[in-house]
Amino acid sequence: QLQLVESGGGLVQPGGSLRLSCAASGFTLEYYGIGWFRQAPGKEREGVSCINSSGGSTNYADSVKGRFTISRDNAKNTVYLQMNSLKPEDTAIYYCAAGLGYGLRDYEYDYWGQGTQVTVSS
Repeated sequence: QLQLVESGGGLVQPGGSLRLSCAASGFTLEYYGIGWFRQAPGKEREGVSCINSSGGSTNYADSVKGRFTISRDNAKNTVYLQMNSLKPEDTAIYYCAAGLGYGLRDYEYDYWGQGTQVTVSS
C-alpha cells in the first residue's frame, strides 16, 4: 500500500523552529517530486514548498521564503521541511504529497499524507 506519513509537528513559540518529516512506504520517493502544503482553519490549502525528484530544484511560497528549507534524503526515502522563525500565521495542518512533476499546486500530486498539526503560539 502506497503511503506517506508526516511527523514532527507540535506546539512551538513564535520565533521557534520545527522540522517536519515525510516518510514513504510502499514506494520509492526518489522518482517523485514532493510538495509540502498547509491548511489553516477556514482557509484554503496552500502550497508551501516543493522539491524535484533529484533534489536539485526547489520552490517556496513567498510567505515562507528565507525561513523554510525543503530537502530530501532518497536513501532514507524521506523528505524534510525545516521551519525556522515560525510565526503564528504558520499555524496549520501540514501535508506532504508526491507526484511525477512538482510545483505548488495541489493538482500536481497523486499521493497525500494524513497531515501533521503545527501550532505557533506563546
